[in-house]
Amino acid sequence: MISTRFTETFGVEHPIVQGGMQHVGLAELVSAVANAGALGFVTALTQPSPEALTKEIARTRELTDKPFGVNLTILPTLKPVPYEEYARAITESGIKIVETAGNNPQPFLPLFKEAGIKVIHKCTSVRHALKAERIGCDAISIDGFECAGHPGEDDIPGLVLIPCAAAQVSIPMIASGGFGDARGLVAALALGADGMNMGTRFMATQEAPIHDRIKQQLVDATERDTALIFRTMRNTARVFKNEVAEEVRSIEAKGNATIDDIKHLVAGERGKQALKAGELDGGIWSAGMVAGLIHDVPTCAELVSRIMREATAIIDGRLSAMRTAEALG
Repeated sequence: MISTRFTETFGVEHPIVQGGMQHVGLAELVSAVANAGALGFVTALTQPSPEALTKEIARTRELTDKPFGVNLTILPTLKPVPYEEYARAITESGIKIVETAGNNPQPFLPLFKEAGIKVIHKCTSVRHALKAERIGCDAISIDGFECAGHPGEDDIPGLVLIPCAAAQVSIPMIASGGFGDARGLVAALALGADGMNMGTRFMATQEAPIHDRIKQQLVDATERDTALIFRTMRNTARVFKNEVAEEVRSIEAKGNATIDDIKHLVAGERGKQALKAGELDGGIWSAGMVAGLIHDVPTCAELVSRIMREATAIIDGRLSAMRTAEALG
């Protein structure tokens, strides 16, 4: 067993997190992650209303008695979102761990703190991590440029970003972006993190509520099969490289593109249907560079168990064997 500040603070067995994933963070996946001893997050905005979120939290509780949380991503959307109502649905459901992402979560912290909720905020830079600590977040998830979804605009990869953050942040920190196996976990710990977050890797599990064709596409993919969109709009997103993503990039390349020029391509409903129906080119769907490290579709229990077993073997075996007799004596 590997014990860290993260496992101790959040009451989970293993230092592995399944962060919020739009259209993927549903009860069947989150409960499977929790039952495997890791920390899973129901994605609040996947639910069409706060009332639906309340039901999804209840459905998750029917499937696990282990800790899990809810992700609340605060970003500009094509359709206004009642964030305050979603936040209240979270607190009234008795959730004790929340992952926030996107904009500053400070307006919601008093509500969460009053309910005894621990908050993990996802950050893409050291300055944002320090701000999150300053305003009272209990932990951060630091996202390198390799990550799926929104990597920020600084383009700093995890190998640099994680130790830079670890040198300045005092609260527990999860490494995110490019993580999918035991080697990643050991590297994250060595770089100063207290655990790792996996999103794309958990998409390629048996319990992930997406079509098998999407999972197989991740197995077949390489580290080069993602694309960056919204670059010209300073809202960069990393998605799977498909025909829709290439069309968006082509429109952006012409210059002066606005969201109105591409909203028919990037609409969330299109992405949702693509994941559900297995239409690989049906819409935009997030994926990280870690796709190049995905070679099978195990259960969440098999994946987490394998990672922890192999991580222990790396630490106790290969790394330990590198120490010379002189160093040991």
